[in-house]
Amino acid sequence: MRRLLAFAVAGAIGFLVDAGMLALLLAATPLGPFLARIVAIATAMAVTWFVNRRVTFGRSPHSLASEGARYGGVGLSSALLNYAVYSGLVLALPWLNPVLAVAAASAVAMVWSYLGYSRFVFGAPSASK
Repeated sequence: MRRLLAFAVAGAIGFLVDAGMLALLLAATPLGPFLARIVAIATAMAVTWFVNRRVTFGRSPHSLASEGARYGGVGLSSALLNYAVYSGLVLALPWLNPVLAVAAASAVAMVWSYLGYSRFVFGAPSASK
């Protein structure tokens, strides 16, 4: 339960970094909302990697480069899953409030990312190594 709570806190920190970086970039640079969003997401992912590595899961048995690549892969797959679930709900249920679709998609993505991070990133290396 402690890990799940720490994971939720890391996610909340990531959200604040994401939103704050986006606002800062939009106010202080000529980047538009799409390029600024990419930078904000990348920054938030780096911060959550640090928090999850230090607080939630601890160091992985993988090299730092491998751990970072794995973390990025799970993060990207989680973002794509989130978007796919959101889009599917909006298309399949046009009467559904989009905020509810975001909530449902985020819940699915949170489970996916927790399982991916805890097993694929910070878990034991595979037996094939």
